[in-house]
Amino acid sequence: MKVLHVDRNHPLMLEQLQDYGFQNEEDYTSTKNEIEKKISNYDGLIIRSRFTIDQRFLDAATNLKFIGRLGAGLENIDTNYAKQKGIQLFSAPEGNRNAVGEHALGMVLSLFNHLRRADYEVRNGIWKREENRGLELEGKTLGLIGYGNMGKAFAKKLRGFDCEVIFYDLKEGIANEDAQQVSLQELQERAEVLSLHTPLTSLTENMIDSDFIASFKKPFWLINTARGKSVVTQDLVEALKSGKILGAGLDVLEYEKSSFEHLFSEKKPLPKAFQYLIKADNVLLSPHIAGWTIESKEKLAQVIVDKIKQVF
Repeated sequence: MKVLHVDRNHPLMLEQLQDYGFQNEEDYTSTKNEIEKKISNYDGLIIRSRFTIDQRFLDAATNLKFIGRLGAGLENIDTNYAKQKGIQLFSAPEGNRNAVGEHALGMVLSLFNHLRRADYEVRNGIWKREENRGLELEGKTLGLIGYGNMGKAFAKKLRGFDCEVIFYDLKEGIANEDAQQVSLQELQERAEVLSLHTPLTSLTENMIDSDFIASFKKPFWLINTARGKSVVTQDLVEALKSGKILGAGLDVLEYEKSSFEHLFSEKKPLPKAFQYLIKADNVLLSPHIAGWTIESKEKLAQVIVDKIKQVF
């Protein structure tokens, strides 16, 4: 079987697929249209997020048997149409869940202890102790929306902090020893920290808006290591200004391109909401790297290889 790789990944993927008898071909520079013209020559496709795989592309992929995506979700693929055409889809949330859990935890701890502001001040000769007095996780209630691979990994990291972890998920009966499943209303009544662990769907796009934020009984901290378009940035900024949101850790932003490789595609003035975020000392920003570690690069590749091997 011939497999086309359009994104660079850990070398173990090429090596192991070759050992299993697959023929690898690499093309990391051609445009989507150029790939589309030759995709019929391949049985498999390995991709991260370089371009979307829509119906037109899938119609051209007349011999495609599987697509492996090196990431947690499949939102850049028309999954329903791919399944109609009998194409097997593989993703790898198992590969970067630990990295995401650690990143989310790091953001909470940094926000609670004012590390962004304190670091800046000390570097500039400012020594303020009382103004940077922090908070402890112990005794706090953390609410997670989404309790799949990522949510479970984060809850596991919180186990040793003597805090209470609750979650809301559309799937029933998925609680474990690390977190209690509750209704969305109960989560909004109890949570002091909200962490998102959801894919981007019609239900989660623009989910965190002014009405959603207002439904929380207490002021809360927001962590988003999931998808940027789940949060309406302008509404987040208004909540930060009012104090309803005490601080935010954002690994993802609604302004990202679908490839996640760039933030703003054109040279235009930065959105006012984003200008506020980059100046706020109670906001942490990172460039979609929560699942982007040295270890997860290898794990993601290994998960996809193992899933391909199991089926083919």
